[in-house]
Amino acid sequence: MSTNTTPANILWFLPTHGDSRYLGTTTGGREVNFNYLRQIAQAADQLGYFGVLLPTGRSCEDSWVVASAVAPWTERLRYLVAVRPGLQSPSVAARMTATLDRVSNGRLLINVVTGGDPVENKGDGIFLDHDERYAVTREFLNVYSDLLAGKTVNVKGKHISIEDGRLLFEPIQSPRPPLYFGGSSDAGIDVAVDTVDKYLTWGEPPAQVAEKIARVKAAADRKGRKLSFGIRLHVIVRETNEEAWRAADELIQYVTDDTIAAAQKIFSRMDSVGQQRMAQLHGGRRDKLEISPNLWAGVGLVRGGAGTALVGDPQTVAARIKEYQDVGVDTFILSGYPHLEEAYRFAELVFPLLNLNRSNVAHLRVNTGPFGETIGNDFRPQKQASSS
Repeated sequence: MSTNTTPANILWFLPTHGDSRYLGTTTGGREVNFNYLRQIAQAADQLGYFGVLLPTGRSCEDSWVVASAVAPWTERLRYLVAVRPGLQSPSVAARMTATLDRVSNGRLLINVVTGGDPVENKGDGIFLDHDERYAVTREFLNVYSDLLAGKTVNVKGKHISIEDGRLLFEPIQSPRPPLYFGGSSDAGIDVAVDTVDKYLTWGEPPAQVAEKIARVKAAADRKGRKLSFGIRLHVIVRETNEEAWRAADELIQYVTDDTIAAAQKIFSRMDSVGQQRMAQLHGGRRDKLEISPNLWAGVGLVRGGAGTALVGDPQTVAARIKEYQDVGVDTFILSGYPHLEEAYRFAELVFPLLNLNRSNVAHLRVNTGPFGETIGNDFRPQKQASSS
């Protein structure tokens, strides 16, 4: 039984790289245009999600442009947007950060992404090896954070040199928007414990997440710092466990062995330790995808990055989330296919079972709901007692 009483932050996902009812096929695919992304963001805002993650990379629409376009259509929703050390000047990134934080009225969160695909990195003009990229990230974050905190920066580093660096317009959040960061390697953890606020992991089994958190906490303790922790997962929740597992099978029903092989070949070229750990969970095989109770690795057969989903009925999924809370996770960045419908489904079925940070939830509701559709145009349905 869970003993953790810390409220959870639940974020959703804006699928700027595409969305569908099924993976690995054009069947069930839908056009992801501005109006659709705005729909998802507004749904997440209304439902009470803490924020949304926007992915980064050449497979996606640009996260800064999308966040800037969508944010004015929402009221409370936060936007987790990536800075890219090595791709951006820290001074330019600081100005972009301060601007978006101001125009969104302090609703910006920053995802620090070092990048783990050497082929994509070369396409972006980055030819550094794994550990050197983290060295760039460290130098970048030192300059970036100092600028956002109002300091004048003069530094001559191995990778970054700045003279009289200053930020004339401050962000709303002080000293800067929170920094989120994921990196499973020794180099990544070493940078994290020195520079960021929240350490992220992909959805590994709870025991592995507990081990990773303990390792990061120990490293942070040695530096006299404290970090909080988040996890990135997909969710497949239905009224019953049987329905949920059937939905998981249906999600990959059009995925062929050739598609899996092609995707795994791409993932194998990456030097991201986190991606390697994701791939090891399923080994490219579709016959043993439940790698931990209710933790399903089917998404990772064809999708890079987050490759696991919590599968089950509302009570089961809530229990699994609480297991992660018990090992120290306070932030859950979730997604489901398709993202608009699943944002509603997860919030309606699972939110009532969790202890949530309610800062995003609007307490005034149309028709004093929720109660369902008025019956016979005359009376409201009887409110059901909560099963939690």
